[in-house]
Amino acid sequence: MTQEPPSEFTPTASGIQRSASRRTPSVQLALPTDDPLPWRLAMADVQELRSFTRGLVTRARYYGGHAGAFADTVRRYTQWLAVPASEAVKNELALALAELHTEAGWACHDAGLDGRGHFIRALGFAGKAGDTYGVANAVLHAGVTLVRSGHPNDALKLFQLGQFRLRLFPPRPSTPATMSTDDPRFLTVTTRLRRQSATAYAIMGGPKQADRCLAEADDGWEPPGAFERAGADFVTAGIALDLGRLEAAEQFATRALGSYGEAHRRGRTLAELLLAEVHIRAGEPQGLTLARHAIEEVRGLRSVAARRERLLPLVAALESRPGTDTRDLAQTARRIATYGIMVTPTPGQNRR
Repeated sequence: MTQEPPSEFTPTASGIQRSASRRTPSVQLALPTDDPLPWRLAMADVQELRSFTRGLVTRARYYGGHAGAFADTVRRYTQWLAVPASEAVKNELALALAELHTEAGWACHDAGLDGRGHFIRALGFAGKAGDTYGVANAVLHAGVTLVRSGHPNDALKLFQLGQFRLRLFPPRPSTPATMSTDDPRFLTVTTRLRRQSATAYAIMGGPKQADRCLAEADDGWEPPGAFERAGADFVTAGIALDLGRLEAAEQFATRALGSYGEAHRRGRTLAELLLAEVHIRAGEPQGLTLARHAIEEVRGLRSVAARRERLLPLVAALESRPGTDTRDLAQTARRIATYGIMVTPTPGQNRR
């Protein structure tokens, strides 16, 4: 007998809640009272929410961060839960809010904030709608925030929970939100959970387990687009670097750079940082040139996670090499990694 959603999804939410505590503040989710509400929700309203979420994701993939914008969006659209709507519209709203909270949680992490509350809310909405994909996607993103933040074992548990949940698919055949077995999102999120499991194993010194997870991730999966291909190559490059396989790390990082488009500035910069680290660790002459360019690029991102997870390792690699130029560049990079993010405010944004 299938359990009701709250009980069914509580173990995963608890896993996120029990994950290692952050030292950074949370984004508040208090609801505003000044925005007028629709008198009744329609599917077009839910599409508005999804469109707004996609727009924020696009900006975050370029600049990084954007936690504040996501928080404002959450406050605005959560009010719609109190608006009358048909059951079908309510179900679609829950799906859209699950996606929004997942992206908001990720944006918080990228901005150096604690996004766990968003991930837990995403699980609640996805569970209410019977959306297996939404649950797995929230668990995936929550785990990725931990895997390179000093908690790979906690991350691995979340990745395993996500895969376990997918193996129980479908939870409710009668629910419109339930994926069909040929839904491409199903294979993509499964692949990402396996690849990130490999990341956790590599960080914890388990090369055999990492290789097994990578083989499972690549078995039968074709990236649906250039961004997904670049992301997979970038993660694989990081795993190779963690395992000391510099040649493979260089190949995958170069492939990721070739796949990321101009709209994916954050991803491109991360790949450049990783590739520079590989060349520095290998003692190759072009390493300093690559490092200078990557360090200059990261200045323009709002991504705290990029500085913590990829710039600081590059700093460590630079500091391990001899030479005045290398030491000077390491000092510059450490200042950027340690202090404020240098960005140009976007139109309509106040300087603070």
